[in-house]
Amino acid sequence: MQNKIAELKHKAELFNQLRLDRALSLMDDNGRKVTAILPLLLHCNHPNLPVYLDGAVPTGICLFTPDEQQQDYLTSLNVALDDDKCVTCSPIYSLYAMGSTGSIGQNWRSDLDIWVCHDPVMSDEDAQLLEQKCTLITAWAETFNVEVNFFLIAEDKFRKVNNAVMTKESCGSAQHFLLLDEFYRSALRIAGKPSLWHILPVEFDNNYDGYVDELVAAGVIDREDWVDLGGFPCIPAEEYFGSALWQLYKGIDSPYKAVLKTLLMEAYSAEYPNNRLLSQIMKENFQLASSQQLDLSHDTYYQILIKVTAYLEKIGDHARVDLLRRCFYLKMFSGNCAAEKLARPEWHRTSVAEVISEWNWHPDRIAHLDNRDNWKIEQVQEAHPELLDAMMKGYRNLIGFARRNNISESINPADIGILSRKLYAAFESLPGKVTYINPQISPDLSEPQLSFVQVPNGRFNNAGWYLYNSSLDPMQIVGRKPLEHNGYLSKLVAWSYFNGLMVDNTQVDIFNQDSDMNSDVLNSFCKDLKNKFPIRATLASNQALSRPCEIRDLSIFLNLEYDPTNHWGGRIIEFDTNTSDVFSFGDCKACLVGSIDLIYRNSWNEVRTLHFSGEERIVDALTTIMGKMHQDATEPDSIKVFCYSLHFRGLIRHSFERLVRDCISTRLQRDKDQIVKIITISDDRFGIYFERRGVSIRKLENSLDLYNHISERKLQKMPLRIDKTTTAAGTPLAVESHSSEGLVQFFFENYKNGFNVYIVDEANRVETYQHLSGNKDELIKGVHRFYTNSQEESRNEGAFANFNLPQFYDIVYSENKELKVIPYVSTK
Repeated sequence: MQNKIAELKHKAELFNQLRLDRALSLMDDNGRKVTAILPLLLHCNHPNLPVYLDGAVPTGICLFTPDEQQQDYLTSLNVALDDDKCVTCSPIYSLYAMGSTGSIGQNWRSDLDIWVCHDPVMSDEDAQLLEQKCTLITAWAETFNVEVNFFLIAEDKFRKVNNAVMTKESCGSAQHFLLLDEFYRSALRIAGKPSLWHILPVEFDNNYDGYVDELVAAGVIDREDWVDLGGFPCIPAEEYFGSALWQLYKGIDSPYKAVLKTLLMEAYSAEYPNNRLLSQIMKENFQLASSQQLDLSHDTYYQILIKVTAYLEKIGDHARVDLLRRCFYLKMFSGNCAAEKLARPEWHRTSVAEVISEWNWHPDRIAHLDNRDNWKIEQVQEAHPELLDAMMKGYRNLIGFARRNNISESINPADIGILSRKLYAAFESLPGKVTYINPQISPDLSEPQLSFVQVPNGRFNNAGWYLYNSSLDPMQIVGRKPLEHNGYLSKLVAWSYFNGLMVDNTQVDIFNQDSDMNSDVLNSFCKDLKNKFPIRATLASNQALSRPCEIRDLSIFLNLEYDPTNHWGGRIIEFDTNTSDVFSFGDCKACLVGSIDLIYRNSWNEVRTLHFSGEERIVDALTTIMGKMHQDATEPDSIKVFCYSLHFRGLIRHSFERLVRDCISTRLQRDKDQIVKIITISDDRFGIYFERRGVSIRKLENSLDLYNHISERKLQKMPLRIDKTTTAAGTPLAVESHSSEGLVQFFFENYKNGFNVYIVDEANRVETYQHLSGNKDELIKGVHRFYTNSQEESRNEGAFANFNLPQFYDIVYSENKELKVIPYVSTK
């Protein structure tokens, strides 16, 4: 056995070097430079190196000795290494690249995902210092346009309960053994100890730890010579739900790769419980290979293609087989496929030709895919829904798998909440929401011309506005299919801007048939929108996603489509200082606000649009804005009002902004029972009632109406105040302050022998369940199963998944003994 292990170790080193050479051959000069220097930056911490962190940072990679190129680099910087830094007891065991690196799926834009395998007894303080050092290296690599992501992996990570923290790149508790499977099938050693799992015979995988103990006891292997992350005979079925959520999240920015990964999870679940994992298949291929040359049987991405294709053909899903192949083809290239093919090394060109020869593709199809860098909105609108449908179908199939097997998820409730919010913000299609349709499908959707055409009521086509990527010239626009349609203009303009169609040099035209809009107003609106909102904003933090969404940047556009002052031609408008209220202007008491358009970005990074032009447009707009703010929300970072009136533009803008700011300030005011604000609009008076759980507006027919309504609401909702932290109905004020429309929220109030649960529905109605006992984690899993299963039962095959899952919170006492609400954290 000792000879066999020595033989496999030598073979593994040979194959690893061949794969490393392939990985470097697919990088540009900057990528190769970063890959070469990277181990040096973790092996030592020296002020002459480009990355240095003051302090006792853990340094030293086991068994690492710089090669000639690396040594020349150190010498040029006058850096000398300690002689004892190559021993087996250094704190950093190994550096491994994982994912597509070194495979046929690697392209010029591929990032480097580096696992820093380290001593499991490393202290938390040392691990934090090492993580800070890795963060600095990531920033340094960015200066070369190379993306490097580091993941600190303790050697015993996969032998313990998974309590990892989720970040933009780290899956947290969403994946555990599935993550180890991906590592083992794709691991490429950059420096340090070799992996023990890869060289132990496949037949012993079911008793991996026991077999390792036997080899150590017999003196066949020395643990100090290897990095050993452990074995696993199969993937626990509980992981599939969290993994599906994680792969969908990654699909927000990398849809082609996400389709491959989601389909792989579906193929795995179809084999349960007799799984043949890709890591096991590739380990077997490696150990049984008679040749010392790499072929596609050792390529991780090609093996994904083979396994998923076999699964889809078995169930007769030929449409997704075709999509799978296109996603695989586009994953191999970063954009201009034709140009990349010519620059690729011989091994890659040969492998690609071998793969696509099996598909019998027509040259026109290859030419279309090769031209992806030049795809415009029409091609993206065709590709985007197909990618989404494929991912959602895979997600629904995994939900069905979990339901059929009565499986609960292993992902913790906090991570479910964060991931579902990210997916809700990215994928959920809602009226007024601007959907991003180009997640790295094409690099440039800009259009030289855009035209907005209005169709009034009573015509053959639906009333509203239509967007075309052409001029208004009949020779261009007649017979052309519109890109988008909406009932109001601001949604179309926002959609074209945030999706990159409208840029600085885009010419915009308008054909108006039933509004006060004109070309000058349209151009002013486009300019204001561009100046106010960047296309991309800072990613929503996990903390923001664990709380109800709040308005962050609010812009209000007045009289964009309908301007009452535009119809004053030839009329004499009499007014004085007593009748200059823009909401009840002049002797005729006219409201000078004809239409209101809202565009805002919230704390989940969604962009929403709303339009109000009915008789109670001001009331409706105020109610909507207030409804987006729970009692304990923070004030928006910015509030900006724009006005496009022909007359009194400044007066209207300032008056409306003052009203909105006053209402927002009142809504967010603490320690109030009820405040009423009276506004007059034309001949009508309205009462705005501010209460902890929400805001309501009621038309007041006479002076007694105000007091009757206040008394009526007091009798209905607050007849008695018990104490400062609880309402008469027994609902803690912290719950009412934190409730948010449109969400289902569970609040746990804990006491010594149990807990109370307050459930707030989408309409802010509260149900209370008191004196409960048992495991809250199991209760939450049951709630998740109910929601996902009920969604699955109520949706047909082609329907979209709903990620508006419930949110869970704990009610706790702060340091000053006040009740506050925090995101629920599992007790595991």
